[in-house]
Amino acid sequence: MLLFLFTISSIGDINSTILNIDSRFLLKGRDNIDPRVVYKIDTIGSELYDKSGINLYLYAVDRYGVGQFSSMEQKISYIRDFEHNITRDLEAPFALLTLSIDDTHVNILTSEDLKSAIDKDSILDRHIVPLLASKDKNSLYAKVSAAMLNGYASIADEIAESRGIELKSSIGNSGAVASTIWRVFMYSVVVIGLLLYTYAVLRSRRD
Repeated sequence: MLLFLFTISSIGDINSTILNIDSRFLLKGRDNIDPRVVYKIDTIGSELYDKSGINLYLYAVDRYGVGQFSSMEQKISYIRDFEHNITRDLEAPFALLTLSIDDTHVNILTSEDLKSAIDKDSILDRHIVPLLASKDKNSLYAKVSAAMLNGYASIADEIAESRGIELKSSIGNSGAVASTIWRVFMYSVVVIGLLLYTYAVLRSRRD
């Protein structure tokens, strides 16, 4: 995965400090995320908090609920209540990136005073979902790790920009570059497919 190469490889090898990192910004999901990503998230989250007083959390689990839902409305209602229970004890100002892998659900929640600080839809659509939905040979563990780092860093960057501060721990534009390259690749696949289909149709007509 492109982002995984751009960011996680630059974090460094896993040493004992990174392997045993226990970040207060990762509310849940240590088993689903590469320790190097947890370490980087802790670094970004700590700097953001020190400079702005804003907590940026991550909650990434296999599944929110148990069993099957009888309808999509029931599932959405359950997820909404579940996420509300996560945020009700968080002290404002805060932002929270959530992921339920089996429910194929990812979301960004914020306290009221941060709702205008980030572009939620843009971060989800450009920096997170494309990496989670990518059809490649990378493991789900790698995709989740890359997507969560990309999303977390993007949220931190937008909050920092809204507060007029600079994060030295920011991963910069690498996440955006990775997402852009991925989209260009997918568009190219579609265009090539259409061209091959058109060629096949024209050839069959000649025959």
